[in-house]
Amino acid sequence: MILIGLGSNLSGPWGSPRKTVERALQTLDAWPVQLIRASTLMETAPYGVTNQPQFVNTVAIVRTALSPEALMRRLHGIEKAAGRKRIRHWGPRTLDLDILDYHGQTRRPRSTRHKSLILPHPGIPLRNFVLCPILEIAPRWRHPVLRQSAKVMLQKL
Repeated sequence: MILIGLGSNLSGPWGSPRKTVERALQTLDAWPVQLIRASTLMETAPYGVTNQPQFVNTVAIVRTALSPEALMRRLHGIEKAAGRKRIRHWGPRTLDLDILDYHGQTRRPRSTRHKSLILPHPGIPLRNFVLCPILEIAPRWRHPVLRQSAKVMLQKL
């Protein structure tokens, strides 16, 4: 199972945060990626930097033959089309797309200087705006490292 997290809290070329997330789901569902299912869109408080607008978040299950790195490049292209500018870590953004889980693969950074794809996404157990949607669309999913369900991780928050 491949899980993608989507979030927005700034209007951009695709419209409001809600419209941006909806369009991102439509854009994501194009060859060679197939959208299988997406959770209900939810409004959530910002994480990390809290003095910014509320977010609209969802999680999607997708299918693709792309490698994790190729999928991440595709997600970055979608973010760019939606007006994403990487200015401030955890700052406001028109669109944020993250690979949360890629078929249970585990990957750690090769070095502290080189930014590489980490799997599963390290923030999963800390974020209710990720865990609630996962519980909705994939209740049997288990964290590849912790071996816990979204329900159990939510109870720990």
